[in-house]
Amino acid sequence: MFIEDDAQMESFWVQSAIGAIKVLAFVCDIITLPVYLVLQRPWKRREESRRVKARVVSSDEHSLTYRTIEPPREVHVKMLQNNIDTLEKMFNYVAKVHSNKRCLGTRQILSEEDEVQPNGRIFKKYNMGEYKWKNFIETDRMATSFGRGLRECGQSARQNIVIFAETRAEWMIAAHGCFKQAMSIVTVYATLGDDGVAHCISETEVTTVITSHELLPKFKQLLDKCPNVNTVIYMEDQLHKTDTTGFKDGVRVLSFSQVVRMGQESKFESVPPKPEDTAIIMYTSGSTGTPKGVLLSHQNCIATMKGFCDVVTVKPDDVLIGFLPLAHVFELLAESVCLITGVPIGYSTPLTLIDTSSKIMRGSKGDATVLRPTCMTSVPLILDRISKGINDKVNSGSAFKKALFKFLYQYKVQWTNRGYQTPLVDKLVFQKVSKLLGGRVRLVLSGGAPLSPDTHEQIKTCLCVEVVQGYGLTETTSGATVMDNRDMTYGRTGAPLTVCDIRLVNWEEGGYRITNKPYPQGEVLIGGDCVSKGYYKLPDKTAEEFFEEDGKHWFKTGDIGEIHPDGVLKIIDRKKDLVKLQAGEYVSLGKVESELKTCPIVENICIYGDPTKQFTVALVVPNHKHLEELAERNSLKSKPFDELCTSPVMEKAVLKELSEHARKCKLQKYEVPAVLTLCKEVWSPDMGLVTAAFKLKRKEIQEKYQQDIKRMYAS
Repeated sequence: MFIEDDAQMESFWVQSAIGAIKVLAFVCDIITLPVYLVLQRPWKRREESRRVKARVVSSDEHSLTYRTIEPPREVHVKMLQNNIDTLEKMFNYVAKVHSNKRCLGTRQILSEEDEVQPNGRIFKKYNMGEYKWKNFIETDRMATSFGRGLRECGQSARQNIVIFAETRAEWMIAAHGCFKQAMSIVTVYATLGDDGVAHCISETEVTTVITSHELLPKFKQLLDKCPNVNTVIYMEDQLHKTDTTGFKDGVRVLSFSQVVRMGQESKFESVPPKPEDTAIIMYTSGSTGTPKGVLLSHQNCIATMKGFCDVVTVKPDDVLIGFLPLAHVFELLAESVCLITGVPIGYSTPLTLIDTSSKIMRGSKGDATVLRPTCMTSVPLILDRISKGINDKVNSGSAFKKALFKFLYQYKVQWTNRGYQTPLVDKLVFQKVSKLLGGRVRLVLSGGAPLSPDTHEQIKTCLCVEVVQGYGLTETTSGATVMDNRDMTYGRTGAPLTVCDIRLVNWEEGGYRITNKPYPQGEVLIGGDCVSKGYYKLPDKTAEEFFEEDGKHWFKTGDIGEIHPDGVLKIIDRKKDLVKLQAGEYVSLGKVESELKTCPIVENICIYGDPTKQFTVALVVPNHKHLEELAERNSLKSKPFDELCTSPVMEKAVLKELSEHARKCKLQKYEVPAVLTLCKEVWSPDMGLVTAAFKLKRKEIQEKYQQDIKRMYAS
C-alpha cells in the first residue's frame, strides 16, 4: 500500500517537474525564436533538404535511369587537372601538396598489465601513450622503400600479392608500396576462416603474403595448403618479439621494417601502373558461398574517390579515426579520400576505441578521447550498439532523469525537423554524450548495410553529429549513392554519385515495377567508372551479373529500391532475402531483421522462412543484460545465461517482447516470427556466421542451427 503511494507520489512530482520545464522551454522558445529565425534561416535548410538531386536521363517501359544534377567539386576538378588516374599518381600528388602535414598516426602501447576485475578475474589491459605520427613525405618514402624491398625479395612488378592483416598504418603503407610497383594487392579479411584464407591465396597464385604479428602463427598450418608461397612478411608488434620459428622449410619470414630497409638500399625503379590495371582483388567474405575475388582497377578506385569528394565536405582541422577493416572497400576508399584531401588518419581498434573498451586499463583513456577525431566511418551494427548503450544509460537513471531526457530528445527532434539547431540543449545535455567519442566528431559515414531510421535519428540527435548514409557494393568499388548532408530525412541512401548512374528495372516476380505508386520501384542497377570488371577467374558469374551498354559497365545488385521525386534512392528489399510463404505473402527477411534489431533485447537476429509453411521463425542472439532483467521479471533470477537461453519460459517472454516491438515498427502480422530460438553464442566473423561487415551469412547460420529450425517448425 505504502509502496504504491510512494510510486504515485514520485510519478506526480516527476510529471509536475517536467511540466514546469516544458513551460520554461515554451517561454524560452518565444523569446529566442526571432533571433534563431534570423541567424539560422531554417527555411533555407528545409529548401536544401527538399531540393531535387537527380533526374531521369533515359527510360523505357521496363526501366528508369537516374543521374545526379550536382556538378563536380574542387577536389574532383583538381584530380582531373593533375591527370590523377591511378592510386600511385594520387599518392605522389598528396606527398607534394601536403608534404609536412600529419598523415598516419599510431597510438603507442607502453605496456600490457594485469588488472583485477570486481569479480576477482584478471584481464590483460594496455597502458597506452600518445599518438605518434608520420607526415605525408615520410609515409610516401616508406611506401616507396617497401615496394622496392618487395622487389628485392623476389616479388615481380605486376604480380599479385596478399595483404592479410588488421587495420593499421603499415597496411596502408604496404598497399601504396605495392601500387608503386604496379602490383595487384589481394585483400583478405583478418577474420576470415583458415579455409577461406587458403582459397584466396591459392586462387590468386601469390608467392608473397603480408600479414601481422598476431596473424603470423596461422601460417604454420596454412602454408601446407598454399604451396606457391615462399615469403611471409609480418608487421611487428609494439611490445612482443615475434616468433619466426616452426615454419615450413623454404619459406622466408621477414619483418616489415626489414623489407623497408632492403628497399632503402635498392636500385629498383618504380613501375607506374596504368588506369585499367587491377589495383585490388578484393575478396568478399560474402553472405553466400565461397569468397569471390572482385577485380578493382585503379580507374575504379579513383572514380569512387572523385564521387565521394563531391559529397563529403572536408574542413582544415579534420581528423579521421580508422578502425574498420581496410580489407573492406568502404574503409579503404574513405581513408583514400582523407589522403587526397590532407586529412590525418589516426588508427584504432574496437578493443581500444573508447574509455570503456575491453583492452583499456581502468582510469585510462581510449583512442577516441586521445585523438579527438572529427570524422569516423562505421557500420550499422556499431551504431546500433552505441544507440542501445545510450538507451541503457538513460534507463538506468532515476524516473526524473528518464522523463527529462525523453522530453529534451523529443524537443530537439521537433525543432531539428523544422530546420533549426538547438545550441542550448546541445550544450546542457547532448554534448556530454558526444564526449564518448572524444567530443569533436561532426561527421559519421555509415555503410555496409542499411541503417535503421530510429538508430540514424538517435545517433544524430544524441551525439550532435551528421550521420551520412551511403550505398554501394564491393563490385561498384563502394560507389553508388551517398546522402546529401543537408538531407533531413532518415532511411534513404542518397542520390547517385557524380561518377555513376542508377537504374531501376522491373522485377515482375516480386511485384516491383517502375509504374508502382507513389514511387517507381525495381531492381537497382549501377553503371559507371566505379563498376568492377568482374570476378577473378569466374567468367560465368561475371557474365551473369555484369554487362556493357554504350561503353559503360553495369552491375546488377539484386537489391530492390525506390526513387523519390527528389532523385534519392531508398533500398526497400533484396531479391535473395524475399521469401514467399505458403499463404502467398512475401516476407522481406532483411527488412524484418533491420526493424527487430532495434529491440533492446536483441543483440543479433536471423529470420528464416520455409516456403511450405505459413509463418517465419527467428534465431535470436540476446543481449545479456536485458535477458537477465527479463528473467528477473519472469521469476528466473540468478539462472546462468546458458540456462536462460534454453528456457521455454524465456523463449515465450522474448517472443512477446519482439511482437510488441514489431507492432511499434508497424510490421504486418505475417512478418513477425511465430517461434524463436535463443542462441548462446555471439555471432562473429571468425565463427563464419557473419561477414567482416557483420552481414548475416544465411546459409551458414541455417546449417549450424538446422536442428533448432526443424524443432521450431515442428512446434
